[in-house]
Amino acid sequence: MTSTSTLKLQAVPVDKEIENLIRSTKGLSVGYSEQDTQHFGPDPDGLPILPESTRKRLTDAGIDISQGYPSRPDKSLIPVFVDEAAAIRDDDYEYVDRAKNVDPEKKALLGAATEVINLTKHIGTEIVGLQLSDLTDQQRDELALLVAERVVVFFRDQKLSPQKQREIGAYWGRVEEHPQASYVNGLPGISVIWLDYFRKSFGLNLTFKNNNARNWDPVKHKVQGTQVWHTDLTHEKRPAGYTHLHLDAIPETGGDTNWASGYAAYDKLSEEFKKFLDGKEAVYVSAHGYLDRKNPFAGPKSIERVHPIIRTHPVTGWKSLFVNRSYTKRILGLSSVESDIILKYLFEVFEKNADIQVRFKWTPSKPGYGTSAIWDNRVSQHSATWDHEGKDARHGTRVTTLGDLPKFDPNSKSQREALGLSLDEKDFY
Repeated sequence: MTSTSTLKLQAVPVDKEIENLIRSTKGLSVGYSEQDTQHFGPDPDGLPILPESTRKRLTDAGIDISQGYPSRPDKSLIPVFVDEAAAIRDDDYEYVDRAKNVDPEKKALLGAATEVINLTKHIGTEIVGLQLSDLTDQQRDELALLVAERVVVFFRDQKLSPQKQREIGAYWGRVEEHPQASYVNGLPGISVIWLDYFRKSFGLNLTFKNNNARNWDPVKHKVQGTQVWHTDLTHEKRPAGYTHLHLDAIPETGGDTNWASGYAAYDKLSEEFKKFLDGKEAVYVSAHGYLDRKNPFAGPKSIERVHPIIRTHPVTGWKSLFVNRSYTKRILGLSSVESDIILKYLFEVFEKNADIQVRFKWTPSKPGYGTSAIWDNRVSQHSATWDHEGKDARHGTRVTTLGDLPKFDPNSKSQREALGLSLDEKDFY
């Protein structure tokens, strides 16, 4: 007597088949560029070009770079579908801004400094004589308030390990761990800012002539990099709050970074235009594209979030213009033509008003030290200057904490209004 068995095949959903195909095929990529598929984990290609000052900082901190540097995220952890990517940081939790309820005079922080230099009237302060790694909790709280008020704060000659940098970020909020970002070995959430590596390993086509092209049109011009004016992670449910960039390899000349104040950008607008924009919302998109699970053959689709374009800072209470050329797609309630015209003007308010900007010159530090910039993404834009063209090493590590849910308070004031500064419009017709 023979027995037969019937093999029952269970159909695999199409989206799962596509996901399995992408994850198992070396040449396929979603959520990152096709050049990014070369390495996952520590990358040996980074070691030959690793600046000596960076190597010393990493090894002094006990970072294992014997197998390569930096680390690339595991392909299996990079989202394929847009709903999957959007869900990564979509949970609800209580955000506590450390800048709240602290001494407005910041005596513990500023009193301990040997010098406090306001670099411009509206934005940018440099603190001299303090080590970030030695700050007390009270001083960290007061620093958060100073950053919220002055938008970006700088510290030169810092002895700072990547671990301590992450600890400071975690004190201010949830550290963002980007699924696609290169990071310091063993320390997800400490992103590596290193264009020399990206050019070498990913074939980033960055030249003197094209490196700023996206400042004219980020859709048409695809050259990647941080040269375009932008605000980090505006597509998140809780966009970036405080960001800390520490450069441990700095060109002798060049490589400056620019910041612009969202507070001052708002106050550049006419009072009538402010009234029109107050309460309006816009769609903000992610830098990376993913597949739509319901229509996977339609091509990459960005994560989209809706936020107010005029945002009230939860600590200062000041209104800020919250748009950026890279990631603000359209204003809700307006035609596409109207939205494009208005957004183009608002982008240029940030980019063309030098009196609301600060350009920071990073200067090389003594061996084993670096320079830090800490800024509030909620009220700023920034852009890097790639004038050194990779001829001098420039390497840094960045820790970003996610902030509050963006809100607009119709009863809030602008910065100039709150500080009693002139809002004279006698030259307006």
